[in-house]
Amino acid sequence: MLKELIQDGYGIKEDLNCAEIILGGANQVYHLNLNSDSLRLAAAFGGGMAIESICGVLTASLMVLGKLFVPDIAHKHPEIKELSKELFDIFEKEMGDILCKPLKDNYRTEEKKCREVILKAAEILDKIVARELKNLSKDRPLTKFADKLFE
Repeated sequence: MLKELIQDGYGIKEDLNCAEIILGGANQVYHLNLNSDSLRLAAAFGGGMAIESICGVLTASLMVLGKLFVPDIAHKHPEIKELSKELFDIFEKEMGDILCKPLKDNYRTEEKKCREVILKAAEILDKIVARELKNLSKDRPLTKFADKLFE
């Protein structure tokens, strides 16, 4: 889903940063119903929040998970913490870090930019989203945005 959209070049022509690519692409494939104003929320998260801290693909992925799986407020849904930890753990295991600086040092090229990092995050996010949507039960409410993926 998201990985395929990004593989097809989403975000290149638009010159989006890593966080914008994840959130904007997820908005399309997961039907998040975010408008262009809302998508700008990811702008400052690229480049590890511009200070090469936590990678923007991860912060944007957290936004996506929250939008899909938190129907009201996070405190009522502790499973979002589990999903967040899983995302970070898998990403770090597969990519070697969660911080922008070492990820850029190891994966960024002038030609491809951080595309490999973005694709890996998209792949992990796709797997988590697909599994969670499949496993949702009646005692764990589905957000109206996640519900559209079942249509």
